[in-house]
Order: sequence, then C-alpha cells, then structure tokens
Amino acid sequence: MTAEPALGTHRLRAAATAAARTACEGGGRWIDTAPNYGRGTVHAQLRPVLEEFPAVRVATKTGFYTRAQGEEAVEAGVLHAGLADARHSLAPGFIDWQTRRSTAVLGRADIVFVHNPETVGHGDRDRLHAELRAAFVVLEDLAGAGLIGGYGVATWSGFTEDAFTVPELLTLAREAGGPGHHLAAVQQPVSLLMAHPITRALDGRGPLVQARSAGLLTFGSAPLHGGELLDLVTPELVELIRPEAGPAAACLLAAGSCPSLDVLLVSASTREHWDTAVAALDDPLTDTELRKVLDVLATR
Repeated sequence: MTAEPALGTHRLRAAATAAARTACEGGGRWIDTAPNYGRGTVHAQLRPVLEEFPAVRVATKTGFYTRAQGEEAVEAGVLHAGLADARHSLAPGFIDWQTRRSTAVLGRADIVFVHNPETVGHGDRDRLHAELRAAFVVLEDLAGAGLIGGYGVATWSGFTEDAFTVPELLTLAREAGGPGHHLAAVQQPVSLLMAHPITRALDGRGPLVQARSAGLLTFGSAPLHGGELLDLVTPELVELIRPEAGPAAACLLAAGSCPSLDVLLVSASTREHWDTAVAALDDPLTDTELRKVLDVLATR
C-alpha cells in the first residue's frame, strides 16, 4: 500500500489556514509544521483549523527559530545573548520553552520532532548523541506531563550521513525515558532525487524498515524536492511510472510507494493539488515497478 498523504506546511504557496482546511476536508489525517515556517506565522494560522477538526493530528518541530523568536528566547533567558540570529538550538531550556510555546499556539501537538539535529553535531557523533539524549529527556518530561503526545526526529541528512541510526535513537530514548519512552516517529526526505531510502527499503533494510519494525511512524518529506522534480522528470519516466499521470502525480506515487513509509508530506495549496495527491497515492506501484523506475534513474 502507499503512504497516506498529509499536509506539509514548509513550502505552502497559500495561506496555511486555507490549505489546512482543504486537506482536512479532503480526508487528511496529519498536518506537519514547525515554529519557524512562514516566518513564524504558520502555527497561529493552523489553530482555527485544528479546533475545527479535532481528530486531525498535528506534528510540529523544535530546533529552528526565526530571528524574532530568537530575540524572545534570549529575553526569556533560554538562549545565550548573541544567539538570537543563530536560527537553531537544541539547548534543553530552549527546547522546553519553544515546545511549550508551540503547543500553546497550536492548541495541541501529537508529535514534536527534533528538527535536523545533525545541524549541531558538525561530525562529532558523541556530542550529537549527548545533545539528542538531553533533548529527549526534556521531551519525555513534556510527554509525561501530557503536554505533547510523543516526539521524534525529523532529519534531512542525519541517516544518510550516518550521524545516527534508528537503533541508536531508540537507545537514546530508552536512556531518557526508560522502556516506556515516548519516541514515536522519524521523518526523512523520500523522493526520486533522494531515493536512497526507497532503495534500502526495497531491500528490507534502512531507517524506514527499522523504524516501522520498532513500532514508530515513518514520515517522508520533500517528495517533489521543493518543486525541482517537476522540471527534471521526463515524459518517458512519467510513462514508466503511470502512463496517465502528470509529472507531480508520478513523482508523488513513486515516493509514496516506498515500502515501510506511513505518511507522505505534500505541500498542497489548493483542493486540486490535494485531490491530485490523493488520487496519485490510491494505486501504488509494486516493488517490481518501483525497482524498474529506480533502475532507469540509475542509468542517467
């Protein structure tokens, strides 16, 4: 089966309120966001829709912040002076402060992803893992208090650069929260441009397979690679994926057919975009079909 479509709010070209309502009315069950998206405005835009659709789940993140948010964090004493423009922090006090603010603005947070933690590691795995463990301790406390449903890790390159593995994340979560820890999900890019997760999952290995086996939800981000794929995919490739599909639908279908992927994030600004995504993911590629697509890409 294909992954289910969910609204990703990173690259929305319309108001988040309208896009979220469209996705929810179209059957979407997840919205993914972050406090720095839309120059820090998306959370507030989503609040009325989340109130209108209480069954829809929301995932946000912690780590990145806007300059204005950074200045507020410095004033609150959770960031050192001079770091207002650093734009990323995994300091425990900051994570606690930012997550509490996010849940207050959104109204709830079912999952809070630690956002691109590899940003702080600079190749030092021991330091990175220590910072992740400290972040998990904060998020465990917030989950235990009922302020968030659980937490996860959303990464751009952490898995591909071997900054951490799913088993290592699970170990850090057990160290932070014991056997009943609240690590609930992982998120990474899955697309025809970043196809490594698909290749590994087809072979029954890699982070998506490991996460699914451990009972974690798996989210795929950037299936159109920020729109770049629409200019790169050829008519011949679209024909191979699904003859009747357009470029966007074909790329979404290929990403969404990745084994062990639960949720595919789509930045659908209109009902037409959302319906295209839903229709594209309704008829999954078989593993054999998906391998053929990857083989064609490998020869280019």
